[in-house]
Amino acid sequence: MAQPPPDVSEDDCLPEYRHLFSPDLLRDKVAFITGGGSGIGFRIAEIFMRHGCHTVIASRSLPRVSMAARKLAAATGQKCLPLSLDVRAPLAIVAAVEQALKEFGKIDILINCAAGNFLCPASALSSNAFKTVMDIDTLGTFNVSRVLYEKFFHGHGGVIVNITATLGTRGQVLQVHAGSAKAAVDAMTRHLAVEWGPQNIRVNSLAPGPISGTEGFRRLEPWQAPCRGWGTRRRSPTAPSSWPALWHPM
Repeated sequence: MAQPPPDVSEDDCLPEYRHLFSPDLLRDKVAFITGGGSGIGFRIAEIFMRHGCHTVIASRSLPRVSMAARKLAAATGQKCLPLSLDVRAPLAIVAAVEQALKEFGKIDILINCAAGNFLCPASALSSNAFKTVMDIDTLGTFNVSRVLYEKFFHGHGGVIVNITATLGTRGQVLQVHAGSAKAAVDAMTRHLAVEWGPQNIRVNSLAPGPISGTEGFRRLEPWQAPCRGWGTRRRSPTAPSSWPALWHPM
């Protein structure tokens, strides 16, 4: 079996790519990817584009997604439209979706990848901090899905993939906010799949584990925790040796 290509840093395209599927698998499809300027979203955009897909990558930072779009287009030869977007703002989502439809005429795939996270014990977590993560991860996923449904998927069909996490499947220290938000997204996925499935809209969620080299992974390194001094650093006995050590209370 062929070995996978070597990994690269988050905002760079792969130096080489071996197609596991037909190179034309997604030819002339259009994907709208939130959080597409870095990490998982960036790599999804690249792989889609290497299979013939055009993409729209959206993030709050327009300079970041603009740079990412230039790299993606140069590496793949496909069109990539960068847009500034806050998934918590429905009117901004409407404007972005309308701009994407004006550019490409359709949207076939939505990847809800925008997310926020940090390390903090529940006892030190403010209500506002908890709400912020819920607003970005959960409400943001609903907002973008709802706008895409209204603007195009209703009557045309489409595919929605919600990027969640394994956090909601079992308890974990320092992640009550993110785990709760992602568990809600998984529940939302099941409800939307049942409700929109008969309209030819397929809704799924994908829960990757920790991925080294991504912004999300670095933000969850214990020395980046906002609640410094709260505990002592030791490795969880159940975590793989490649995972960063977790913070536990003294």
